[in-house]
Amino acid sequence: MWIARRLFFSALLRGHYGLLCRTTGCLPEVKPRYLQCTCCWRSRITVAGFDALNGVLSSDICSDDKQSLDAVYTPEQRNVILQLLNNATEFELAGVKLLRGRKSVNIVEYRSKHGPFKNLESVTNVPLLKHKSAVIVFNSILNPPEKKEKKKSKIHFAKYIRPEIDRELLEDADSIVSIICGTNKVAWAHVDRGLTVLDWQGQECSSFMTGAYMASAYLADISAVVAHIPDADFFIIEKPGISVQNTTLFPVMAHLRTVEAMLFALLTQRQETGGPPRVLNMMRLAVGRHFDLIVGESRTSGAKVVRQMMTESVTKKAPRVVFPHDLLVKYRNAFHMGSRNRGEELCDALLQAVAFYELLGK
Repeated sequence: MWIARRLFFSALLRGHYGLLCRTTGCLPEVKPRYLQCTCCWRSRITVAGFDALNGVLSSDICSDDKQSLDAVYTPEQRNVILQLLNNATEFELAGVKLLRGRKSVNIVEYRSKHGPFKNLESVTNVPLLKHKSAVIVFNSILNPPEKKEKKKSKIHFAKYIRPEIDRELLEDADSIVSIICGTNKVAWAHVDRGLTVLDWQGQECSSFMTGAYMASAYLADISAVVAHIPDADFFIIEKPGISVQNTTLFPVMAHLRTVEAMLFALLTQRQETGGPPRVLNMMRLAVGRHFDLIVGESRTSGAKVVRQMMTESVTKKAPRVVFPHDLLVKYRNAFHMGSRNRGEELCDALLQAVAFYELLGK
């Protein structure tokens, strides 16, 4: 065993295995290595041996540390950087790389306490914003990343209409009736292919969501609604977007499905025997996406969009939707935030009709 150890140490000293390269002297030669200066991040420090580190890292290597940041950039670049850092709001600073969150708050607080930044080096006095981070921030200000335009996802019309029907039949339709079921109301909008509103109203149903779901009571209320719905080429009934996995909303889901089924049954009687279906479902999600009303996985109110359509009907020569004067007078104050009943069902009925025609035309 001792013989093997002696041979190993002998080979190590002679450099037989290339671990140390020996020169004419008795000491092995160590190849130079390089370290990065942690102060200015630019200088390469040559280290000749294992014991030379402390001797090389002296104060004269980074003697220009105070001017290092300002020396890197031209006067024009410094002006651009300081102009933004001294005048941008907290929200605007958050758009710069690395400044989102606490760093942007620290910059604003530092400016209010110490005044504007006079040079780039003074930026490193801001908490959480040291030398390396400051360089990334400066470069991001000088070369802001290009903002990618959000591509609006295409909505395939056939995917959101059930049952499937020949597209040409839909394109030839002169008018449709868009129907929305609520918790205590059914609303509809009769709109022609030129996006002119022919009829727009809702009717409350006293039996909805009250105690047991009595089929006879539901049938009486829904039959009264169907009697007032005008005739059209197609009837578009909203397909609710409530998840069946949410057990707390199960009573609402059962109610909406009941009303939906009864509307299908009663309105189907108006179509010819053996002819194409005239009663169709349209997904609520498709309408929400079309009008950018989806936030997360939920759909927000469309009252603001409807109010804008009503205003444009009066102020523009070629409005998106044409409203008769009597309907404008009737609903001009119906969809404001302060009103007791904002008429969400009426809004949704109109938006569904508009989305139907606009998606059909794509």
